[in-house]
Amino acid sequence: MRIGVDIGGTFTDLCAVDATGIVAVGKVLTTHDEPARAVEDGLAALLADARIAAADVEQVVHGTTLVTNALIERKGSRTALLATAGFRDVLEMRREHRYELYDLRIELPAPLVPRHLRFDVPERILADGSVHTGLDEDFVARLGRELAARGIEAVAVCFLHAFTNPAHERRAAEILADVAPSLRVALSSDVVPEIREFERASTTVANVYVQDLTERYLRDLELRLHRLGITRAPHIMLSNGGLATVDTAARHPIRILESGPAGGALASATLGPPDLLAFDMGGTTAKLCLIAGGAPLVTHQFEVDRKYRLLPGSGLPVQVPVTDMIEIGVGGGSIARIDALGLLTVGPDSAGSEPGPVCYGHGGTEPTVTDADLVLGYLDPAYFLGGGMRLDPTAARAVLREKIADPLGVSVEEAAWGIHTSVNEDMANAARVHAVERGQDPAKLPMYTFGGAGPVHGVGVARALCAPSVVAPPAAGVLSAAGFLTAPLAFDFVRSARAAVHDLAWEQVDALFAEMEAEGAALLAKSGVDDVTHRRVAEMRYSGQGYEIRVPVRGGRWPDTLIDEFTRTYRALYRRTGPEVGVEVLNWRVVSSGPKPEVTLRLAAAGTPGDARKGTRPAYFPSTGGFVDTAVFDRYRLQPGARVDGPAIVEERESTVVVPPGAHCVVRDDAALEVTA
Repeated sequence: MRIGVDIGGTFTDLCAVDATGIVAVGKVLTTHDEPARAVEDGLAALLADARIAAADVEQVVHGTTLVTNALIERKGSRTALLATAGFRDVLEMRREHRYELYDLRIELPAPLVPRHLRFDVPERILADGSVHTGLDEDFVARLGRELAARGIEAVAVCFLHAFTNPAHERRAAEILADVAPSLRVALSSDVVPEIREFERASTTVANVYVQDLTERYLRDLELRLHRLGITRAPHIMLSNGGLATVDTAARHPIRILESGPAGGALASATLGPPDLLAFDMGGTTAKLCLIAGGAPLVTHQFEVDRKYRLLPGSGLPVQVPVTDMIEIGVGGGSIARIDALGLLTVGPDSAGSEPGPVCYGHGGTEPTVTDADLVLGYLDPAYFLGGGMRLDPTAARAVLREKIADPLGVSVEEAAWGIHTSVNEDMANAARVHAVERGQDPAKLPMYTFGGAGPVHGVGVARALCAPSVVAPPAAGVLSAAGFLTAPLAFDFVRSARAAVHDLAWEQVDALFAEMEAEGAALLAKSGVDDVTHRRVAEMRYSGQGYEIRVPVRGGRWPDTLIDEFTRTYRALYRRTGPEVGVEVLNWRVVSSGPKPEVTLRLAAAGTPGDARKGTRPAYFPSTGGFVDTAVFDRYRLQPGARVDGPAIVEERESTVVVPPGAHCVVRDDAALEVTA
């Protein structure tokens, strides 16, 4: 028995899987003041309801938004930065890039370390690793004692070119440990040993800023699991789709920044064809991810706390491997309002779980997407969370009338439909841009939809994209938690060694790869994994370009082989090749991973025999003139091969599939629902 647990902005999802498939699922409101409490409460309820003995649980895999929230809300440790003399302001100068060229009041997130806690340290290492100015050890010792005396809790050390020669950073850490052992210290050469000074400093600072908070949370989680009788230590989902132990995650908390969204992408890759679009819509945000060649795309450049969600450059950069997805501030709890121009807008702010949408009856006062979907008849007020939470349609109608319909001079139903379609169009536009930028055509990709709100909006988004079909997998409402259970133990390593391809010293390249692979094997061996595979990647670019692309290193090491791989990858992305100039490598990467678990992501119990039709209720579809009596089906009674013609609604405990007029839904052999127009 293995259990996945995903903490989201509104709900905490749980999914239990054994050798036969998915045996139990759960969904509880997230407790933001104490996130581990929702995990404990949800697990206790799931174990009791499914009659699972805690001692039978072999593994718990956990993903959380704790790190993201701590960075956005500035709830980390009091942190200082030690930088090479003359470079303490790199966090504030950034790249001097204006993400909105003509905005005179452009906003950037404030650095995690204020200027009075950023210090110039006398030392200098050159780009080739040679020492220009030795480290002033007395200065570091005096500074360490002063910082500890003033209540500083954490220190990030980011010296120039430390990715080439980390000697000064390591010596500084030794001195700080000697004079101020209470300080947490993070070195850029350990956290992110690669080129680009601003991104390296930003990532190192972010890592140590949340380290204490993350470690305390993970230890609390372990205690709560033990209290339930689960004796195995949990594994933590990484942002790149791998797993880590609690100790590893506590040392590198920045690696779990986007751990939750990675689960849904992994599940989609496990369930679907090699190429698809994964669409996850929860209570707070919606995420879209491309699956190519049977695996989610991964990027090593990510931003948190963006001032403008869709504008790169407006957030804090974090240079760690994350599942490559676009996140949009539209979820079930996203708030709708009339803007200064008199136009309807939705999000990015969310009512979350506290107070939640108005229809929850927990004190919410602003209209949300869930309120709109309830008014449209897509949700059953008596069957939300399988009847575990009753929704209030009267309150939802009242707030929509007051805040949206009356100001716009439209009916409540038209206001609700405007919110629903606005969300669909926002997601479709974002998905279109995301796919095209990665060389894909969304009109040719099936869309897998999941999350509590994803199946409600999935067909609308797919129609806007002209996607061929929409698939709602089994347990779609908690699929991210299920996806955690498909991930192997894995970790990424990187070394920067810039060189032209034809000038590469292959003995040095082999030594770099061997060093990273040995580090990966040792790390996984601590978790009891002996069967380790290593995947090699080179980050390459045309000489003179500012950014690079990731190219697989497939065994052959001769220059022409590497350049051929670069040309193939470049053409796949941009449908062309570059100018007749040289090609260079910037970074070398290794992904070390253990065996991938064998997991069946289908319901363990077959559909309950009997009439799947539950009845009818009015649902709003403008193409039919408004409200129409719509057949409602129980997903758990639909057998493989069954066909449902729209308009129809298919309900399960954690999500609802809306089949609009003109579309039909077929139950596949794996119990997934496939909707086509």
